[in-house]
Amino acid sequence: MKRWLSNAEVSLGNHSDRLNAINIFPVADGDTGTNLYLTLRSASRAVTDVDTTDIGELLGIAGRAAMEDAKGNSGTLLSVFLTAMAEPLQGCTRLSAPLLATALHRAQLRSWSVLSDPVPGTMLSVLEEAARAAMDEEAAQSGDDSNVGLATTLRAVMNAALAAVVNTELQLDALTQARVVDAGGVGFLLVLDALRASALGEELQEELLDGLHGYDVQAPHIHSTMPRMEGVEVMCTITLSPLDAATLRLQLDEVGDSVIMSAVNAVGEGYRWRVHVHTPDAGTAIDLLRTVGEPMNLTVTELSADGHETKEIISEIHEAHEV
Repeated sequence: MKRWLSNAEVSLGNHSDRLNAINIFPVADGDTGTNLYLTLRSASRAVTDVDTTDIGELLGIAGRAAMEDAKGNSGTLLSVFLTAMAEPLQGCTRLSAPLLATALHRAQLRSWSVLSDPVPGTMLSVLEEAARAAMDEEAAQSGDDSNVGLATTLRAVMNAALAAVVNTELQLDALTQARVVDAGGVGFLLVLDALRASALGEELQEELLDGLHGYDVQAPHIHSTMPRMEGVEVMCTITLSPLDAATLRLQLDEVGDSVIMSAVNAVGEGYRWRVHVHTPDAGTAIDLLRTVGEPMNLTVTELSADGHETKEIISEIHEAHEV
């Protein structure tokens, strides 16, 4: 697990610029690669010195760290993937094909559920096909916990995930018109390849992304040609009861989109939640947050076509709301 997270961090770092270049959905802000890398880096660093043989425990620590530091829509979904995948692995000291299938299935269900409006043609579709491939493999269905069964299943997962990435271009009109695959889907494919390589003691596949539309080194930074997006991205963590969380989700849906709410961990009779929303008015969203609790790790970031030059404006919001 440690090797997986470390390899995934390196891979996302190496590919972050090209992922940023093809990032046009849900907004063309050119930061998906950076967000995935920074989020995965938090996960990897959180477990560097953790001493445990429980792979579920270790991955849970990584996932919670990623959730607390999640960047953007893609980073939040990646952290949800890690925390959900950890749950069926609690108490396990070794990964097997049946466990992998169960973990991917759990992560798929959780990832789709945290979004108010999940959209096919994104990282979600890639995860769904990966989970289906793992569940359909004979090793998972027969309970085969051999290394050979795990290797066969991981390769089936990679084949299905790659096909799903290619298909994202046909699932979203914005991607079809730009002739490009989904950036988040490609990033998630890299994370899965790091898992395959780490589990099997193999190298990352350098040719994995060859031929993906928009991913050639000479391809333009497609996001920079898109219209400038108005509005901001608001992210925070907040402690709420399940009822208050459900109420807040409905309210955020009314003032914005790309709403994600995911439980980080239990706190008393409630949960610590990671919240993400795109909205034209940060003040309104922050006021809604404060009606139910006190937001922590609050960030407000402009949505613009120049993601690598994104300007955080949290200080201005703080002054306006007398934090």
